[in-house]
Amino acid sequence: MSGTAQRKAYTAREITVTFEARRCLHATECVRGLPEVFDTSRRPWIRPDGAPADRLADVVRRCPSGALQYELAEGAAESPDRPTRITPTPAGQLVVRGELSLETEEGRRTETRAVLCGCSRSRLQPYCDHSGPCGR
Repeated sequence: MSGTAQRKAYTAREITVTFEARRCLHATECVRGLPEVFDTSRRPWIRPDGAPADRLADVVRRCPSGALQYELAEGAAESPDRPTRITPTPAGQLVVRGELSLETEEGRRTETRAVLCGCSRSRLQPYCDHSGPCGR
């Protein structure tokens, strides 16, 4: 199954939020940032019309793994941080924010945020999936 097939879109008038569950590391930035939009007890769990598009975009950018992304209705997507920053965690993961071009099973992907595996045991290379020691 390709990465785009595993990405689900939630659309409101001014913004579309996408979520790729397999990349989610449960940092809960979304739920804490906008509980009126992100509520795991509801279906659908993301309701992008529950907040202004600019506020929603700010909260989506807090997602360290990049599991959440957004695109504004006029076509503007998230701008990458410049310069690109790579921050190692104490467990060995690499938290990356900026202009990224990654080789994945599905091919090359362009990203703005990712948590990369530092132990080479992730089943979702190059992303961390918490299956190895760097994700614990």
